[in-house]
Amino acid sequence: QVQLVESGGGLVQAGGSLRLSCVASGRSFSIYFMGWFRQPPGKEREFVAAIGWSGGFTSYADSVKGRFTISRDNAKNTAYLQMNSLKSEDTAVYYCAADTLRNRITSGRRIEYWGQGTQVTVSS
Repeated sequence: QVQLVESGGGLVQAGGSLRLSCVASGRSFSIYFMGWFRQPPGKEREFVAAIGWSGGFTSYADSVKGRFTISRDNAKNTAYLQMNSLKSEDTAVYYCAADTLRNRITSGRRIEYWGQGTQVTVSS
């Protein structure tokens, strides 16, 4: 079992920045692909970014490329999402996810572990 706890959400003005953190506990963190997803108000949950165990693999949704950066520190069992140049359409609940399979962490289907989510609100 892996437990994921997100933090770092909040209210920010458009153009601002936030950094989300996801701390994992339980089984070995380094074997998992880590991902970030978000669910805007009234919409389906969507993929944001993913990273491989060594950081050599990363993937981003087109809507966040060039603005968001995913990273991880295996020594701290923590994954991060640095969000810059935030827009009102980035407003959502952001979820951390972990899975041993890359195709699941990028598709969002049948993911093994989810965090509880953290709210990000961008005011225009």
